[in-house]
Amino acid sequence: MSQKPLHALTLAEAVGGIAAGKFHARALADAELARIDATDAAIQAWTHLDRGAVHAAATRCDATPAKDRSPLHGVGIGVKDIIATVDMPTQMGSVVYAGNRPHADATCIARLKHAGAYVFGKTVTTELAYFHPGKTRNPWNPRHTPGGSSSGSAAAVAAGHVAGAIGTQTNGSVIRPAAYCGVVGFKPTKDAIPYAGALVFSESLDQMGTFARTVAGAALLASALADPGAIAAVPAALAKAPRFAYLGDFPWTELDCADDDTREAAATTLRLAADVVQVDFPADWRDVHLVHRTIMLYEAARNRGQLQDRERGRLSAKLNAALDEGRAIAAADYDAALAARQRAIAAFTRLLDGFDAILAPSAPSAAPADLTATGDPACCTLWSLVGFPAINLPVGLNADKLPIGLQIASPLGTDDRLLSVAAWAEARLPFTGLV
Repeated sequence: MSQKPLHALTLAEAVGGIAAGKFHARALADAELARIDATDAAIQAWTHLDRGAVHAAATRCDATPAKDRSPLHGVGIGVKDIIATVDMPTQMGSVVYAGNRPHADATCIARLKHAGAYVFGKTVTTELAYFHPGKTRNPWNPRHTPGGSSSGSAAAVAAGHVAGAIGTQTNGSVIRPAAYCGVVGFKPTKDAIPYAGALVFSESLDQMGTFARTVAGAALLASALADPGAIAAVPAALAKAPRFAYLGDFPWTELDCADDDTREAAATTLRLAADVVQVDFPADWRDVHLVHRTIMLYEAARNRGQLQDRERGRLSAKLNAALDEGRAIAAADYDAALAARQRAIAAFTRLLDGFDAILAPSAPSAAPADLTATGDPACCTLWSLVGFPAINLPVGLNADKLPIGLQIASPLGTDDRLLSVAAWAEARLPFTGLV
């Protein structure tokens, strides 16, 4: 650990180093701020960052007696700017909410502070966590998107600005930017981490998630935010090699063949030590992405309709079109989609019976060279719909030196098993990130 720059430490290394007295929280914060100064002009991961507040928080941590310290003591965490923070603005990626100051912390932020961490700053989100991009660029190549909607959270972790960050996912907003930026992104079982205090887009689909540079870090952060006992802080070692289902694609999108070669090579590596069984996408569910869209846009229109009535002129064309589409969905069609969602949960749970987890693409390609969009979330839609825990593992680079991710998912409530399986796979698929 001593030879690694402080800004490059994993979350577990940062927590462990402070606990062992190897360095102070203030030293870690200073190293991360220096890294931001050196790199963020090109990346633009942050929408609110107060260096004085970071110094004050880290200094308070250093003054806390050892007996009063908690599992995440002394580390600063990036927080997506749709999550309420009482001591910082929460501006939702929209001019409509410029200067907005919440009256209370979101539940996950209260838990973060209780665990001894502090909010380092607010990371850029797309507008109201939908598709209109913010200012953030991909750390691997600033001409490429970092993904969305948790753009800044993924980019900040990838660039070494912070060791961990919090995001949200309604469709592909944790897994996709994690894949594009070459970090671990973990979306637990829906509502394992309480959503209260974050912007609601679609209550049936909105889910919290974490970003880190390792599976262990993503688990450690998620454990602190989750309901007690929901997620173990340290993934348990597997007693034997896992058994994977392998889903090579999703029927509603097309994969980039060249980029898929990197993912296939990772799956081949796992086959050397594990049972990996190809499965076909169930024929009855080839249009399940439309179920997701119906629920998402109907609920978005219901939740944000009054805002649109007041502020249509200050909302993006993308968001207005989505809300207009949602308004046009009949209540009966929405109810039918909710019922189909329940059937899908049962169907895909059965599909995974006898497997420890399922492997699938995290995104159809590496990050596109298009800053007007945030890429295709299609590979994440299914697991967002059914609320299954899912995680992105960065497994290599494509020919353009952009990260490629492998997604691993498992049924509801199996977060600990998923994290153990992901840690097992990570050990066999080493990835060297930006730092």
